[in-house]
Amino acid sequence: MADAPRWYQTTAIDYPNSRPHIGTAFEKLGADVQARYRRQEGYEVFFLMGNDENTVKVAKKAAELDQDPKAYCDEMARQFQEVWRALEVSYDDFIQTSDKRHQDGCRKFIQKVHDNGHIYKGTYEGLYCEGCESFKTEKEIAESGGVCPDHKVPPVRRSEPCYYFAQSKFQDQLLRFYEEYPDFIQPESRRNEVLAYVQGGLQDVNISRTGQNWGIPIPFDPQFTIYVWFDALLNYVTAIGYGSDEERFRKWWPADVHFIGKDITRFHCALWPAMCFAAGIEPPRNVFGHGFVYVKNEETGVTEKISKSLGNVVEPMDIISKFSAEAFRYYFLRECPFPGDGEFSWQRFADVYNADLANYLGNLYSRVITIIAKNYDGHLVADSDAEPGVIYTQVDLETTVKQVEGHIEACRYNQALQAIWQQVLVPTNQYADRKEPWKLVKTDKEAAKQVMLDLVEQLRAVSILLKPFLPKTAETIYRGFNFPQTWESVCCEDVWAQSRRATDLRVTAALEGGKVKALFPRIA
Repeated sequence: MADAPRWYQTTAIDYPNSRPHIGTAFEKLGADVQARYRRQEGYEVFFLMGNDENTVKVAKKAAELDQDPKAYCDEMARQFQEVWRALEVSYDDFIQTSDKRHQDGCRKFIQKVHDNGHIYKGTYEGLYCEGCESFKTEKEIAESGGVCPDHKVPPVRRSEPCYYFAQSKFQDQLLRFYEEYPDFIQPESRRNEVLAYVQGGLQDVNISRTGQNWGIPIPFDPQFTIYVWFDALLNYVTAIGYGSDEERFRKWWPADVHFIGKDITRFHCALWPAMCFAAGIEPPRNVFGHGFVYVKNEETGVTEKISKSLGNVVEPMDIISKFSAEAFRYYFLRECPFPGDGEFSWQRFADVYNADLANYLGNLYSRVITIIAKNYDGHLVADSDAEPGVIYTQVDLETTVKQVEGHIEACRYNQALQAIWQQVLVPTNQYADRKEPWKLVKTDKEAAKQVMLDLVEQLRAVSILLKPFLPKTAETIYRGFNFPQTWESVCCEDVWAQSRRATDLRVTAALEGGKVKALFPRIA
């Protein structure tokens, strides 16, 4: 793939003090769609994920369980990856910040920034939230009624010697950078927040802790460990060889996009590029701050933030085991706008599953396979000039494909899926209901054959468009017929640019009793 364009993307790394919930999974799914789409379109992709392990919370959790912190982190990393694999997240690397490769790279990075004159020793005193592992401003605490706005607990006043990163020196350079690269922060609402934050005046940042046994020692003063953000953000470069494999690092950096939660945009859009400037490397090309997933209380109808204290945490495996990974992927990508917020409820999940997946997609596939298998012995013998008809009444297929591509590239995944359903699947189902091939085949087999060719062509189009979203379902549909292109090679343009002539079209799906296994069995 020497000539292929490269695409390097990351997600936020997660605290392993508890298993991932549906909000955590939402980020990974959004990133996965982008990675799969880029691969489908011919990019050489590197997709990084990982866990943020060098934290006080992790050390405390391990101590509570009477475990060594590293052993605890390794086990949690295994559990996280088990969930991501179950959700079909196609990451290429999973970095643990307790790994040697990360720690070595961190030490080299902080030494470089120190040598460049951007780190100095001082004393820090302020209001500290242990849950956030960060100091809070007096204003933040006052506006939240004397508690941390995120954890709702009073902070403690803390004073300690520390090392500072001179972030304030980069304020003007950051503002020039934002102006030169207006698309660096996405979506636009996040950009406005960060601009206001930086224009309000940047403070130097405490980047060290003292008295901690768990963490990465600072190379120029080992009695201190590196503070979590100056450590965690560096996973994006240590995973691709910073400080160990310069050629590999140059191949992949800068990252094309960091996918993160909207609550940590200022760290990624101000602190992180300032750190890059200080170390003499390019900042990433784009940071995308996605929204949150909330849970709807089925009894009260109130939408709530996911919280252990409220007892409303939903783990991905709860949904996967009850429905399927593909159903999970569809719901959150369709119902929760990636740039904004969405909500989950079991009832809404079932309604969307039955309407969109069981009816419009699964039922169409099953009908088409069954009619061809039963009435044509699984073989639609077609003349070389036979061509599927055009069934669309409003938007042609080429336009739809380009719309879907545009939505995916802008991370508007819900709009991409809406276009596929409203502009392809709904008209196709309406066409089938209007033509009634299950009846027509009894009176005019040739006419019914043309209808079936039309429907199979729509299934081919849908399977290609759904490849980044529902990888297993899309592959099952595509491999259900002997389409000439290999599944591995299809791209979005093939939906409309390839020859539509049908010759020797056959059903290749596995059948039982003349029927195919249901893609999405309806929920009673």
